[in-house]
Amino acid sequence: MSAQSAITLHDLSFEWPDGSPALHRLNGAMTTGRTGLVGRNGAGKSTLLRLIAGKLKPTLGRVETVGDVGYLPQTLTLGHQTTVAALLGIDGTLKALHAIEAGDVDERHFDTIGDDWDLESRADEALHEIGFSADDLNRRVGEVSGGEAMLIALTGLRIRRTPVTLLDEPSNNLDRRTRAKLADFVDSWPGTLVVVSHDLELLEHMDSTAELHSGKLDVFGGPYSLFTEHREQEQASAIQAARSAQQALKVEKKQRVEAETKLARRERAAKKTQASGGIPKILAGNRASKAQASAGSMRSTLEDKVLSAQAAVDAADARVREVEHIHLSLPDPDVPRSRRIAELSDGSRTIVIQGPERVALVGPNGSGNSTLLKHLVEGRPAESSGRITGRLLTDRVGYLPQRLDGLDDSRSALDNVREAAPASAPGDIRNQLARLLLRGSTVDRPVSSLSGGERFRVSLAKMLLAEPPAQLLILDEPTNNLDIASVEQLAEALDAYRGALLIVSHDHGFLRRLNIDTVAELDGEGGLREHTEPLA
Repeated sequence: MSAQSAITLHDLSFEWPDGSPALHRLNGAMTTGRTGLVGRNGAGKSTLLRLIAGKLKPTLGRVETVGDVGYLPQTLTLGHQTTVAALLGIDGTLKALHAIEAGDVDERHFDTIGDDWDLESRADEALHEIGFSADDLNRRVGEVSGGEAMLIALTGLRIRRTPVTLLDEPSNNLDRRTRAKLADFVDSWPGTLVVVSHDLELLEHMDSTAELHSGKLDVFGGPYSLFTEHREQEQASAIQAARSAQQALKVEKKQRVEAETKLARRERAAKKTQASGGIPKILAGNRASKAQASAGSMRSTLEDKVLSAQAAVDAADARVREVEHIHLSLPDPDVPRSRRIAELSDGSRTIVIQGPERVALVGPNGSGNSTLLKHLVEGRPAESSGRITGRLLTDRVGYLPQRLDGLDDSRSALDNVREAAPASAPGDIRNQLARLLLRGSTVDRPVSSLSGGERFRVSLAKMLLAEPPAQLLILDEPTNNLDIASVEQLAEALDAYRGALLIVSHDHGFLRRLNIDTVAELDGEGGLREHTEPLA
C-alpha cells in the first residue's frame, strides 16, 4: 500500500518582483513521514518551503496539504529580549491560560486556547528533553546559545503538533551533541516532516528523498544514501543508452551515405546507357521516372530513420546529468614543513600549526571557536573563552567567515577577485573563475545579484587566488547553507591547496574528506585538548 500524499503541488509557479522565475509549473507530491528535500543552491528549495508554508504566494498554481503547516526558516530572527515562550510560539496561548486562571473569562481567551488546555504541562515535558523546564518560559533568548535556541524552536513546533512541519537547514551551526538531539527529534517526529539539509547524517534519518532538479521534483522512497545509489545506477544506464543511441545514429547515417552512393552509381549507369543508344528513348524515360520515384522513396525512408535515431540520441542525452567539478590551478604558497604558522594555547598546552598541516577546531556551541578565529585574523590578543589564546606567525592569511561579508556587493565577481590579485590579467582570473564554475556574464554581475552558492565561490576565489598566495587558510563553518554538490566542490578546491589549514566545522563528514591531521577541541571551560585519532 503506497503512502498517502501530505503535500501536493499543482503547476506551482513563482516569480520574484523583478520578474525572474524561481519555480515554473512544478508538479509532484511528498508523502507522509519524513522527507529530505535536496538540490543544488538556487534550485528553489527554500522558496518551495516558503510557498508550502504560506509565507509566499504562488504566481500560478497551488499547494495542497493535509492540514496546517509549521515552518522553521533557515535563519532564526531573534531579539535578545525574545522569551523562550515566544520562541516556542506558545506565548499567546500561555497568556490566555494565565488570564483565565486569574479570573478573566473574556471569550477571546477561550478562542486562543482552543483545545490546548494542557499546553503548559506539554511544554514542560518537552523542554525537559532538551535540558529546560516550564520555569524557563520567561527567560530571554539572549541567555541561551544558538544551538539551544534552535532546539527550543524545534521543540515549539513539536508542541504545536501541526500535521505538516518544514525545517530549512536545521543543523547549521549545531555542535555534535545538539545534532544528535536533532536526529532524535526527527526519528520521533509526529506527523509529516520535510527537511532541507546538506547534512548527510541527518538525511539518513529520512523515509524518502525528494530532489529539485532542472525544474522538476523527483521523489524516491528511501534515505539519501539509497537515493544516490539509485541515481548513480540511473546515470550509468542513461550514459549507456546515450552511447547506444549515438552508435545507432552513426549506423543510420552510414547506411544513408552508402545508399546515396549506390543511387548515384545507378543514375550514372542509366545516363551512360541512354547516351549510347542502347535502349529506346521512351523506355529509357519510363525507367528514369521509376528510378527517381524509387530513389525518392528510399531517401525519405533513410531520412526518417536518421531523424528517429537523432531523436533517440537527444532523449538519451537529456537523461544524462552534467556533473561539473572544480579543477583549480593554485600557486604554491611555499610553506616549508619546519615553518611555524600559528599557535593555540590554554596556558598549559600549546598546539602549533606547522608547515602545510590541516587542523580542525571543534567544540560545543558557545565554546568560542568563531571568536577565536576572528581575533586571530584581526591580529589582536585572541582570547576567546576562558584562558584560550592564539597568535599568527605569518601575515599571509586567507579568511572565510561564516557570513561571507568580505565582498563588495556593488562590484562584480571579477572586480572582487582582482582586488585580491591585482597583478593577474583579467583573462587569467576569468579562467580560474570558470574552473570554480563561475562563467560567462555571471562574473560581470554585481555580487549582490548572485545566488548563495555563487557568492560563496566568489569568496572562495578571492581567498584562494590572492597574491601572494596565503600560507594559512582560516575557514569558519564553510559548509553552512551549501548544497551537497557545493560541499563536495569545496573539498575538491581545498584538496588543491598546498598550505596550512585551520577550520571550524561541526560537519565531521566534510572534515574527514579534508584529511585533517590534528583535531583541537575547545571544551567550553577554558581548556584545549588535542586529538590525533580519526574523526568519528
